[in-house]
Amino acid sequence: MQLTAPADRGTDTTRTTRRVGIHDTDGMAVASFVLGLLGLLVLNVFLGPIAIALAGIALWRGTTRRGRALLGLGLGVADLLILVAFMSADNTMSWSL
Repeated sequence: MQLTAPADRGTDTTRTTRRVGIHDTDGMAVASFVLGLLGLLVLNVFLGPIAIALAGIALWRGTTRRGRALLGLGLGVADLLILVAFMSADNTMSWSL
């Protein structure tokens, strides 16, 4: 990803461009898995929905790591289910160990 524009915008056609489609989508699938797994332990109210969103986008874009995205989706849902279970057990809006 290029954050700044090149200094010379002439007719230089030898500059190569990077394809971002599948490569970034695979990264989203892995990130959803990691965030969903981490969300089981801490900050599940934030990490669960992020994992669900990243997995959904990765699946929608057609990632090659479909299993990792599905695991991230499942773990994100599990994060929210664990949050609801602990909240109902404590009768509070948050939970702690």
